[in-house]
Amino acid sequence: MDNQLAVLKKILRRIRRYLPVLALSLLLALIYVAMSLYIPILVGQAIDGIVAAGSVDFDLVARKLVYVAICAAVAGLSQWGMNEMNNRITYSVTRDIRDEAFAHIQTLPLKYLDSHPQGDLVSRVISDVDTFADGLLMGFTQLFTGVMTIAGTLILMLTIRWQIALVVILVTPLSLVVANFIAKRTYSMFRLQTAIRGEQTALIDETIGEMKVVQAFGHEQASLEQFDEVNGRLEAASLRAIFFSSLTNPSTRFVNAVVYAGVALTGALLAIGGSFSVGSLTSFLSYANQYTKPFNEISGVVAELQNAIACAGRVFELIEAPAQTPEPAAPQRPETVHGAVEIQDLAFSYSPEKPLIQDFNLSVKPGQRVAIVGPTGCGKTTFINLIMRFYDPQGGEIRLDGVNTRSMDRGELRASVGMVLQDTWLKAGTIRENIAMGRPDATEEEILAAAKQAHAHGFIKRLPQGYDTQIGESGGNLSQGQKQLLCIARVMLCLPPMLILDEATSSIDTRTEIRIQKAFDTMMQGRTSFIVAHRLSTIREADVILVMRDGRIVEQGTHESLLKRGGFYAQLYRSQFAH
Repeated sequence: MDNQLAVLKKILRRIRRYLPVLALSLLLALIYVAMSLYIPILVGQAIDGIVAAGSVDFDLVARKLVYVAICAAVAGLSQWGMNEMNNRITYSVTRDIRDEAFAHIQTLPLKYLDSHPQGDLVSRVISDVDTFADGLLMGFTQLFTGVMTIAGTLILMLTIRWQIALVVILVTPLSLVVANFIAKRTYSMFRLQTAIRGEQTALIDETIGEMKVVQAFGHEQASLEQFDEVNGRLEAASLRAIFFSSLTNPSTRFVNAVVYAGVALTGALLAIGGSFSVGSLTSFLSYANQYTKPFNEISGVVAELQNAIACAGRVFELIEAPAQTPEPAAPQRPETVHGAVEIQDLAFSYSPEKPLIQDFNLSVKPGQRVAIVGPTGCGKTTFINLIMRFYDPQGGEIRLDGVNTRSMDRGELRASVGMVLQDTWLKAGTIRENIAMGRPDATEEEILAAAKQAHAHGFIKRLPQGYDTQIGESGGNLSQGQKQLLCIARVMLCLPPMLILDEATSSIDTRTEIRIQKAFDTMMQGRTSFIVAHRLSTIREADVILVMRDGRIVEQGTHESLLKRGGFYAQLYRSQFAH
C-alpha cells in the first residue's frame, strides 16, 4: 500500500503543472452534476402538476419540461468540455512521462542497459504508459463527477426527507468496504501482469531481431515453446487480475440495489400516509439511483487505477534508475586535442568477483597508431569503452592531453573520437542522413567526398534513389558490408583528432578491405588511432601493438619486434597463418 501511495504522489506531482486545466475540468464537472441533479426536481414538480385525470396544469408541466431541456443541454455541453479538458491533461501527462523516460534512457549507464532486456524497456515506455493513460483518463472522467454526484445527491436527499436519507447513509459504507477490500488485493496481481507483459515483449523483440539465427539453428519450435510458456503465465496472471477486479462491480451493485429497495419501501410507506408527495418520491428515487450509480463507476475506476498505478510504478522505476555519474560542475578540456593518451594503474571489472583489467599502464603519443590484439574476453573492447567513458574505471585514470577524462564533459570527449565498430548501427532515414549523422550541417560535396573515401559511393549510386534512398531500421536490405561502409563514411565526414576502429573491416570482403585500409591510412595520418583487430594482417603497420591477456598488457612493440621475441603475439600470429 505504501508503494501505491508513493506512485500516486509521483503522478500527482506531474499533474500539478496542469492545475489551471484541472480547475476548469472541475468547474465543468460541477456544472454537469448541478444540472443533472436539478433535472429530477423539475421532473418531480411536473409530476405534482398532474393531480388527476382532467386536472392537469399543462402550463406548469410545459414550463418544467422546457427547463429540463435547457438543463440537459447545459449538462451535455459541460460534459463535453470536461472530457476535452480531461483528455488534454491525460495525454499531456503521458507525453511528459514518455519524454522524461526516453530522456533518462539517454543518461543511463551502459551497465543498466546491458543488464535489462530491450523489449522490457520498450514495453515500459510504450505499453505501460498507454495502460496508465487509459486508467488516468477513466479516473478523471468518472472520479470527479462521481464524487460530486454522491455529495450533491446526499445533500438534496437530506433536505427533502432526512429519515430516508439516513437509510442510504447507513447502508452505503458496505459498498466502500467491498470496493476497498478487493482493490487492495488486485494491485499486486496487476503488477505481476505488467511484469510478465514486459518479459513477453522482450522475448518477441529478441526473436524477431535474431530470426535468421533462430531459423539457421532450427530453434523455431523451442522459441515457440518458450513463448507459449510466457504467454500462458501472462494469461493466468491476467485472468486472475481481471477476475478479482471484476468482482467489485457486481458486489457494489448488490449493495446499491439494497439501498434503492430500502428507499423505495420507506418512501412508499410515507406516500401512503400522505406526508410525502408522489413527485417528491419520484425525485428521491431518482436521487437514490444517481447516488448509487457513481459507486459502481468508481469501483470500476478503482480496478482500472490499480492497473494504471502498477504500470506507472514500472515506468517510474525506469525514470528513477541511477543515471551515469554526473558531468563535472566545471569540466576541464585540453586547449587543443592532439591525441596524447596516458593511462596509469587502470582497473575495471563488470562484477567484483571477476576482475578484468588490472594495473593497466600505457603511454600513447599524438598521431601514433596503437593496435590492440589478444584472445576473446581479454578486455580489448572494454578498454575502448573506458576511453570513450561508456564505463568509468574503478581505479587509476585515463588522461587525454594531460586532462583526466573523468573531469571532461562526455560530449566533448566523444566528439574528439571517431568510432567504427564491428556492430553497425544505422537509423531509419536516407543514406545522406545516416552519413551526416555526426555533422548534420555538412555540405553535399563533403558528404560525397566522405562516401568516396570510404568506397561507398559506388554502391550508393546504384541504389534506386542514390543518396536519397530510404533505409529502414538497422539498414534494411543493405548487406552487412554496405552498412559498414556507411559507418566508415560517417567517421570520414567528421574526421576527429582521434580514431577507434573496433574490427571495422570485419564484414568487408578482402578486395574492398585493401581499398578501405588505404583510406584508413590517409585518415589516420596525424591522428591518434586505436585499432582492435582479430585479423593480425590488418595491423602490421601499427606504430605500437599491445598484446592483451587477462586484462593486462603482456607484450608491447612493433610487428617485427614482437615476432622476433617469439612470445604470445608470435603464437597468435602463427596460429592464423600456419599452413
